[in-house]
Amino acid sequence: CRLIISIYRSSIMSSLFRLAKLHGRSPKNHAVLSSCVRLTHSPSNIDPLSPSAAGNSAFALRNKIEETKSNRRRTCLSTKLSHAGLSSSHDVGSSANYNDALSPSIELATTYERPPDGNYGDNRIYSRSCNPTRKLLEEALGQLEMSTSANNSPLSIEDVVAPTCAFSSGMAAVASLLLACKSPVKILLPTDVYHGVPTQLHSALKDHGIAHESVDMTSCNAIRQKIEESVQTDGTFVVWIESPSNPLCQVTDIQSVCDSVQEMRAENETHRILTVVDSTWAPPCITQPLNLGADAVLHSGTKYLGGHSDVLLGAVSCSPLTENGQWLAERLGAVQTSVGAVASPLECWLTLRGLRTLHLRVERQCQTAMKLAKYLNGHKDIVKCHYPGLESHPQHAVAMRQMVGPGNGSMCGGMLSFEVENVSWAMAVAGAVRVIRRATSLGGTETLIEHRASIEPPERRTSPSGLLRMSVGLEDANDLQHDLEMALEVASQVMISNK
Repeated sequence: CRLIISIYRSSIMSSLFRLAKLHGRSPKNHAVLSSCVRLTHSPSNIDPLSPSAAGNSAFALRNKIEETKSNRRRTCLSTKLSHAGLSSSHDVGSSANYNDALSPSIELATTYERPPDGNYGDNRIYSRSCNPTRKLLEEALGQLEMSTSANNSPLSIEDVVAPTCAFSSGMAAVASLLLACKSPVKILLPTDVYHGVPTQLHSALKDHGIAHESVDMTSCNAIRQKIEESVQTDGTFVVWIESPSNPLCQVTDIQSVCDSVQEMRAENETHRILTVVDSTWAPPCITQPLNLGADAVLHSGTKYLGGHSDVLLGAVSCSPLTENGQWLAERLGAVQTSVGAVASPLECWLTLRGLRTLHLRVERQCQTAMKLAKYLNGHKDIVKCHYPGLESHPQHAVAMRQMVGPGNGSMCGGMLSFEVENVSWAMAVAGAVRVIRRATSLGGTETLIEHRASIEPPERRTSPSGLLRMSVGLEDANDLQHDLEMALEVASQVMISNK
């Protein structure tokens, strides 16, 4: 044993001196280095470490090293996604959660026993106000929305978590957010927007003092002009951004709009102007609106966050960095508890599971969407293809700057739409697909196609009659392209033969 230790010690000394010479330094501290090695490794001073003692010592030393912020490396977004729902105890050197399950449990209880002193210390009273599984999801989403390492450039700073509320659906999230605003409420919507939002405003919320109008959300000048014409001295004015938009894939310059709104706030501090971004089509691994200045970001978790077409859930994260975000977070939490349109424990668990593969799924979907968009853009029967990744897209430059994935690579989303000559031609294309499925919704593993105009309310139909929307899944890109080739050829034969 002594012979082995002596050889080991000599090896360490040799390595130290080679390192010193490499950096041009004289090994004048030979005696000091030698004494350190003897002190550390001499069997006369300390017994050899047992395996368990070695593990505990290494754990303690790592914690000691990382006590200083400058020595602490911030994890990248993809790592956070892979660990969604897991305890973060090891990040801070705690041993409180050893032997924890590496998949979070589903807490189905609706009520909890009250302690003898009558105080609910951890707020577990009733599942409408607090559910452990829902809390895990809300914390995970709050971390992702504020992460500044989406481009895999870790920063040695502490994470900031955005207050987040999970709801029973995306539309429940929309309604709850509007209920949290001080009345009277006026909303500035994009001209191209998911039809469910104006439908809700025209139906369920039409008698609740919520007014709305539309503007081209790709024009900062048009937005500013509309706000100046419409903003109120009391109540809440909401600038509702949807980027990319549904179904025309228009991209709003979120930071420019938020900066413009902030200037208007500064000019008149009596106006409560909120900037809210529906980023369902650009999940956190693509775009993080709160880091671009937005007061709140909304997701239909049914789509990319869940990612498997088996979840019904919505979420709103409020910015902890803006005064309006902090104001909204407090009011939204109260609405969530009092109205009770909360996400169920099972839906939250399924969404947590979906988050763990979000970055991998979305990266593949973006790659395939880009390939299909290029193919469709050059096809003789396609009138127009809408996809931010195409250089011909009107907001391509904004998308390349705003929709950024790992390694600073552009990720322009897994959604695209294209137009053919008329509605019959569009239905013929949809009728001829085989690998692609005819269905609504988006963000799942399967590729979906849908004729949008036929499901929009006739009185508020905005989609072109020949437009088909595609949600690109995880199938082989060549299989999908071949399916489109066949469908377009079949549709062409059907339409020509019936002229």
